[in-house]
Amino acid sequence: MTAQAQEIVRAHLAGTGDQPELTDDQRALYRRRIKERLQQRDAVMVAHYYTDPEIQALAEETGGCVADSLEMARFGRDHPASTLIVAGVRFMGETAKILSPEKRVFMPTLEATCSLDIGCPEDQFAAFCDQHPDRTVVVYANTSAAVKARADWVVTSSIAVELIEYLDQRGEKILWAPDKHLGSYVRAKTGADVLCWDGACIVHEEFKAQGLLDLKAAHPGAAVLVHPESPAAVVEIADVVGSTSQLIKAAIEMDNQRFIVATDKGIFYKMQQLAPHKTFVEAPTGGSGAQCRSCAHCPWMAMNGLENTLAVLEDDNGCGQEIFVDPTLAEKAMKPLDRMLDFGARLKK
Repeated sequence: MTAQAQEIVRAHLAGTGDQPELTDDQRALYRRRIKERLQQRDAVMVAHYYTDPEIQALAEETGGCVADSLEMARFGRDHPASTLIVAGVRFMGETAKILSPEKRVFMPTLEATCSLDIGCPEDQFAAFCDQHPDRTVVVYANTSAAVKARADWVVTSSIAVELIEYLDQRGEKILWAPDKHLGSYVRAKTGADVLCWDGACIVHEEFKAQGLLDLKAAHPGAAVLVHPESPAAVVEIADVVGSTSQLIKAAIEMDNQRFIVATDKGIFYKMQQLAPHKTFVEAPTGGSGAQCRSCAHCPWMAMNGLENTLAVLEDDNGCGQEIFVDPTLAEKAMKPLDRMLDFGARLKK
C-alpha cells in the first residue's frame, strides 16, 4: 500500500470506535426491537461473513442473508423487501443500491469503509487507466461506485481466477485494482498479463508466513485455509486458497478435524455453525501503530452493532445512514456489475 494510502487509512481508523458493551438484557431488547422494526419497515438484513456473530445471527433469524459480497449483491437485488439493511462496509451498500435503485438502502453506519476502497481514489485510478488504454479494466468489488463505473468488469474473489482465465483466453491484457495480493495470485494461477494497482487489505496483509508455519507445527494435521488477499508467502503455505464462501465450503467438506484460518475471524461464526465438531484456529498476525487494531478482524466491519442497527430502523430517515448513488454514475457502474453477476451465474450452472 502506498504511503499516502496508509496515512488515509490511519486517519479513518482513528475515527472508529468499538461498539459499547451491552448487558444480556440490553442485547435481548435490541434484538427484539430490530426484528419488530424489520417487519414494520418491510426491510431485510444482508450481512457479511466478517461482521460480528450477533449481527450474522440476527440476519439469519429474520430471513435475511449472511454471505460474501457477491451473494449479498444477488440476494439484495432479488429479495422482494422494499428496504435493505446492509451490515458490512460502504462499498457493499453502494453495490446494493446500484443493483436495486428502487429500494431504500441503509447501513448501520456509513463510516464503515474498507482500506482497499480508501486506497484506490477515483481520480488517481482514472489517471492509471488513462496510462494503459489497451488493457481491460477489472476491479475488485471492494471499490467505490465511481471506480466501478470506470471498469469493464467487477469481480469478487470467488470468481476472480475463472474470470481472468476467460479474459486471457480472449487475448486481453488486464489492468487489475485494487488488491495487489489477489491480483498477483490470479496472475500466478492463470499466467495472464495482469498489471496491478498497489492496494492491500489491512487485515489480510498482516498475516505472517513464519508465524503460520510455527502454528502449523504446533497443530499437526491441521489444514491451512487462506484468503488470496494475503501475501504470497502466506498463500504458498495454504492447503486451500479461496474466497470466504470457498473457505467455508472447504471447512465443511475436508476430512481434517482442525483448521488454521487466515482471514477475518468473523468467518468463524459460520464455520463453527456448519462444522460444529471441528476446531478452528486463528492464523497469527502482526502489526504496529493503527494497523494492529485490524489484526484478524476488520475494525470497520466491527462498527456494525445492535445499537446503530436499531437506530437506523427506528428513524424513518435512517439517522442519515441511507446510501445514495448518483443515477448517472450508477448506470455506468451497473454494466460491469451485471457482467460479474451473469458470469458468476454461468459458473454456478
